[in-house]
Amino acid sequence: MEIRKLYKAGFVISSLILVAAASGMISAAKWINAGKTVPYKKVLHQFDSSGICTCIPFTTQEELQYAPKLELNKSVESFVIKYNKKNGLFLDKAKAKTESYFALIDSVLRMNNVPAELKYLAFIESGMNKNPVTRTGAIGPWALMPSAAKNYGLKIYGKNDERLNYYKSTVAAAALLTDMYAEYGDWLLAVAAYNCGPGWMRKAIKRSGSQDYWQLQNFLPKETKSHVKKFIAVHYHFEGHGSMVTMTKIEMEKHIEAVATYSAKREEQRLPDSVVTTAAK
Repeated sequence: MEIRKLYKAGFVISSLILVAAASGMISAAKWINAGKTVPYKKVLHQFDSSGICTCIPFTTQEELQYAPKLELNKSVESFVIKYNKKNGLFLDKAKAKTESYFALIDSVLRMNNVPAELKYLAFIESGMNKNPVTRTGAIGPWALMPSAAKNYGLKIYGKNDERLNYYKSTVAAAALLTDMYAEYGDWLLAVAAYNCGPGWMRKAIKRSGSQDYWQLQNFLPKETKSHVKKFIAVHYHFEGHGSMVTMTKIEMEKHIEAVATYSAKREEQRLPDSVVTTAAK
């Protein structure tokens, strides 16, 4: 229970620090999408080490046994277990070496109203290395293609490539992911589209007749399917659970509904019988 209290307090304090830090910086929403509304809910569904949403009011340990928890989708469960069993030691060593970069990316994503857990996408894209160059010409910690980088305000001229700048490339990636979320309304689809491109994603949606990732994944490139599974596996390894970016829109809505039902029942159980009876009339 103390962990849940400290988590909430830490989140509030971190938010205040980031707001103060952001006063002298340009946010992706203002810099890239001036005049647009960032499609991101004000109420963030954060999760503690048990995978329980911290939006659930303080409760007893006994009550938490019945609280809704995030569940890993069955179609990726075995992959996540095997991947993390095989690569756990490597992931821990890699994270230790890139801790300062994780902290920077985390803060930039939060300031731009993007789930901080998307930092694991950068880890999958580049291993958090500064200048890996892919066969397609993508470069930098976010492995941005030249066209995407320029579209989102980054400058590329000669040896000066702003895709290599951790701060600037993260601002651009945050804006790109925000736009993808605006189109799909689903963070998992945004993660997949980040890898294969909007064109492939539109084809997959059309061919599958669905916007549910688990329904359309077989219409995506093999590389993208692997990419998404690795992203979820790394997220689970470092966080110990999933979040809104490892769930589809449908899964998230079901979870939020389950949390609301659970909270309502708790309130009903705590109210005097006379109040419950009156409210039911």
